[in-house]
Amino acid sequence: MKLEPIIGLEIHIQLGTNSKMFCSCDNRSELLPPNTAICPTCLAQPGTLPVPNAGALRSAIKLGLALGCSIAPRLKFDRKHYFYPDLPKGYQISQFDEPICENGTFTFHVPGTKVDRSEITIGIERAHLEEDSAKSFHGSSGETLVDFNRAGSPLVETVTRPDFKTPLEAKTFLQEMRLLVRALGISDGDMEKGHMRCDANISMRPVGDTKLYTKTEIKNMNSFRSVERAIAYEIERQTALWEAGTPPVIGSTRNWNDVEQKTTESRTKEAAQDYRFFPEPDIPPFIVGSLVEEMRRELPELPSAKYIRFQKEYGFSAIDARQLIENDELATYAEHVASEFLNWAKDSDPDANEDGIKTKSAKLLSGWLLSKYPGALNELGRLFTPETVTAENFAEFLTLIYQSKINSTSAMMLLKKMIETGDHPHHLLESENLSGADEGATSTWIDEVITENPAQVAGFKSGKEALLQFLVGQVMKKSRGTADALSVAEEIRSRLL
Repeated sequence: MKLEPIIGLEIHIQLGTNSKMFCSCDNRSELLPPNTAICPTCLAQPGTLPVPNAGALRSAIKLGLALGCSIAPRLKFDRKHYFYPDLPKGYQISQFDEPICENGTFTFHVPGTKVDRSEITIGIERAHLEEDSAKSFHGSSGETLVDFNRAGSPLVETVTRPDFKTPLEAKTFLQEMRLLVRALGISDGDMEKGHMRCDANISMRPVGDTKLYTKTEIKNMNSFRSVERAIAYEIERQTALWEAGTPPVIGSTRNWNDVEQKTTESRTKEAAQDYRFFPEPDIPPFIVGSLVEEMRRELPELPSAKYIRFQKEYGFSAIDARQLIENDELATYAEHVASEFLNWAKDSDPDANEDGIKTKSAKLLSGWLLSKYPGALNELGRLFTPETVTAENFAEFLTLIYQSKINSTSAMMLLKKMIETGDHPHHLLESENLSGADEGATSTWIDEVITENPAQVAGFKSGKEALLQFLVGQVMKKSRGTADALSVAEEIRSRLL
């Protein structure tokens, strides 16, 4: 019997508001000493009343719109009851039957997969607002300490439909979610800091069957790699149970052990009735009204659209486009550079094929911007900023390479000078004597190298072809990299053979 995995995700995004979900306490819980960002409201003292955070509502609506969801006409909260040391109220204020966002879809690209699954669309069941719990710290001697700074922080929980087929798809979706919430400006989505947390629901079924079988929920995954590995492990574990004739029949929650690379059972899975949901009596429902259209107008270009546009408009490869859009600042910089450079390239050669110019330009830009420029910055102990080398100067720098006015060695030397001084490339080209060497100087350097290396010259004349590269290297050294290596090789060969 051939089996297939059925995978769904529950993603908790901690929103980057200044204050908590239902009180004015500082929301930067990890930056403050334990139990200092607390008040009677988030500690559930008698007589306190929660007041919803308008900024959290705006963020949730933005995310819902970006995920293609319908937005509820009114905001209604519910109480979700469970008892645990990190939940001061004994219940969580969440949303049950009327989530603020529901019935959406999200399309993304999965790298390195078959064409028919490289672009997939995942259903979004719902996204709802709720408050976070406190944070527990379990000591080696059995003690548990609780930091209530995080209690009451605003969360949006996004629940997908069980549409994922592989661990890689689930991991890629999470990475796309992080990119999305950063682009929306609602969270940094950092899993390592707990700003984005993910639970995965996995079940198996025979291929061709449409029934959904008993699922297992995996928790305690704090990185993209952990999510992928935990799901892969659980698929193997459940497959073995099916093959043994003992498939899971009771839903359970399991924790991922990153050290042992396996899941361990935590408890049986609760059902909705176990939480005893009922409407939150301290927060009457209220109409969302015109806020939806206001948030729609504030939506930026979404990463998925930018990914496609960068390929079509500038000719970037899929891999390069994906790398560029990971960083908004870098993407904006690349766009300015590409626009400047493409305009110059088209004007300088109006008869050239536009797609050909775009492809060549994109390869040149991505090679320098994504590889050589970061390498030069790292070597000089500098970080990327759009002001280090202006987009206009970088585009002009690329034109010098495109026109073959400087070779790659001279170009790297010029770029480092541009980083150090912020100066114009043409000015530095002259002041630092980095332009290509003239024929007279190159001829003199070749004469000197032939005179200084008689043994290597004799060896090359006798048929040791590899020695040509040694002689070329000596000329390049004398020229500080400014000579054209191919021309030097041809000149040496013509003189000695």
